[in-house]
Amino acid sequence: MNHTIHFKVNGERYDLSVPGHHTLLQVLREQLVLTGTKNGCEAGECGACAVLMNGEPVNSCMVLAAEADGAEIVTIEGLAHDSQLDPLQDAFIEAGAIQCGFCTPGVLVNARALLNRNSDPSEPEIREALVGNLCRCTGYIRIIEAVKMAARAGKEVAG
Repeated sequence: MNHTIHFKVNGERYDLSVPGHHTLLQVLREQLVLTGTKNGCEAGECGACAVLMNGEPVNSCMVLAAEADGAEIVTIEGLAHDSQLDPLQDAFIEAGAIQCGFCTPGVLVNARALLNRNSDPSEPEIREALVGNLCRCTGYIRIIEAVKMAARAGKEVAG
């Protein structure tokens, strides 16, 4: 059975008919062709599919699309504005925190949620925020450094 959902994705309104068993991940990738959100484990364990739903990070593979009715979703594609990368994206590039890149969208989305809540997180807070993101390439050190770098850059802009 299909459901009609109305939601906003990366600032744009959508009205979609979605099968009741489809996840938010499937709708984002297949119907909206927002393929930056990755399909990793399909079990909520790897974090590659993380998006912001009403400002909070969720694993989109674990959210039925119908549950997103009325929600505001931000994907990795929505972090950049007016062709300007999010400061986190710049920091990841500068710190060399990207290797294969498969986990990067989910890590960036979770890190953005953290920095939205806390503009000056400690290393343990960064580690806790990213605990649900598995990365097989970087060893996490450069990822943590990139989040710290983005936090410092945010303080410089604000202060």
